[in-house]
Amino acid sequence: MAEPLGSRFAKLWTASTTSALGSGLATIAAPLFVAAHTKNPLIVSATAGVAWLPWLLFALPGGVLVDRVDRRRLMVTIDWIRVAVMAVLATALLAGWSSIALLDAALFLINTGEIIFRSASQAMIPAVVPRARLERANGWLVGGTTLMQNMIAGPLGGFLFVLAACVPFYVNAGTYAASALLVGLMAGTYRAARPAYRGGQTGADDQTGPGDQTGPDDQTGGGDPSRPGRQVRQELAEGFHWLAGQRVLRTMTVLIGLLNLTLTAATAVLVLLVKERLNLGPVGYGTLFTCMAVGALLGSACGDWLIRRVTATWTIRIGLLVEAGLHLVLATSRSAYLVGAMLFAFGVHGALWTIVGSSLRQRLTPPEMMGRVASTSLFIAAGGNCVGAVLGGVIAARFGITAPYWAGFVVAALVSAATWRVFNPAAVAEAYAEPALSGASR
Repeated sequence: MAEPLGSRFAKLWTASTTSALGSGLATIAAPLFVAAHTKNPLIVSATAGVAWLPWLLFALPGGVLVDRVDRRRLMVTIDWIRVAVMAVLATALLAGWSSIALLDAALFLINTGEIIFRSASQAMIPAVVPRARLERANGWLVGGTTLMQNMIAGPLGGFLFVLAACVPFYVNAGTYAASALLVGLMAGTYRAARPAYRGGQTGADDQTGPGDQTGPDDQTGGGDPSRPGRQVRQELAEGFHWLAGQRVLRTMTVLIGLLNLTLTAATAVLVLLVKERLNLGPVGYGTLFTCMAVGALLGSACGDWLIRRVTATWTIRIGLLVEAGLHLVLATSRSAYLVGAMLFAFGVHGALWTIVGSSLRQRLTPPEMMGRVASTSLFIAAGGNCVGAVLGGVIAARFGITAPYWAGFVVAALVSAATWRVFNPAAVAEAYAEPALSGASR
C-alpha cells in the first residue's frame, strides 16, 4: 500500500491552496481598480509589469535565503508581512486614500514575498512526504493552485470587487493569515544542514529531518563569513554550477524557460486571434481558458497514476509534442472546438510537466541547495514569461496575427528533436532511483 502523505503535508497543501486563492483575488481586483481610475494603457500595463518585476529581481537571492534559514518560519514570517501589506492597502481603499501608486507598491511587496514563499514551500516537500509519494504531493499542489487561481478566484474576485473595491484585498489578507497559522502548526525544524565553513573547506553535513536541530557549524555556507555580499555570490554560483552539471534537470529548466517564452508570446495576442479567426466574444474567450484549467485539474488529479503508467520519459516527450501541436492548431485552425480541445490537452500536459519537473528536482537536488535550485527554475521561467509577453505583440504586429504561433511551432519542433534523446528511459530512471546527497558528498 502507498504511504500516506501525512498531516504535515495536509497543512502545507491547505496553506498553499488558501494562499493561492488570495493571490488570485488580488490578481483579478488589481487591474479592475486601475481600469476604474484610468484609461491609459501604459499605466494599466505598468501594473502588470510591477507584479512581474520581483520575479526577476529577487528570485535568485531569495533562493539563498531559503537555504540559510528555517523554511517553515520563513514562510510564516512572509505571510504575516503580506497580511500587513494587504490590510494597509484595503484600509486605504476603504477610507478613500488609495492610489494606483500605492496599489503598485503593495503588489511589488506581495509578489516579492510570493517568490520566496513558493521556493521555501517547494524545498520543504521532500522533508514532509515520503520520497515515493513526491509525484502525488506535487499533483495535489498543482491541482489546488489551478482550482483556486484559474477557476474560483476569477468570478469570486470580480463579485467581491463589485461589492466594494477593498473587499478582495481584505479577503486576501485573511487568506494569508490562515496560511501563516497552518504552516505555523507544522511540527519540526525545516532548516537544511549546510556544509560548514572551515578555513575555506566545506564539510558534508546531511539535511536535518523534521524536528532535528542544526548545530553551530550549520550556520554558515562555504564562503567567507566576513564578506556577506561575496558569500551570497558564491552560494548563487554554487547552485548554478550544480544545476549546470545535471543534464536532465539542466535541459528541463532551459526548456521550461524557452517554452514559456513561446507560450506567453502566443497567449499575449490570443484575444485578437480568438476574435478575428474564431469569431468568439468575451464569453467564448473565457471558455477557452476554462478548457485549459479543466485539463490541468484532470492532469493534477491523476498525474501520479499517469506518470507511473506512461513513465516520466514519455510524459516529457509527449508533452513536447503537445506543445508543438498547440501552436500548430492555433496557427491553422478556425474551429473553436478544436482549439478548445487542444487547450484542454495542453492543460493536462502542463500539470504533468509541473509534477515531473518538480519531483525530479526534489529527488536530485541536495537538501542544502533546494532553495537555490528551485528559485533558479522560477527565475528562468519568469524571464521567459516577461520576454514572451513583449515578443508576441512585436511579432504579430510585424508579420501578422498567426506569426507568433508559427514561430512557437517551429521552436517546439526544434527543441523536441534536439532534446528527445536527453530524456531517455535510462537517464530518467537513474534520476528517480538516485537519492539526493549533500553537494559536498556528490
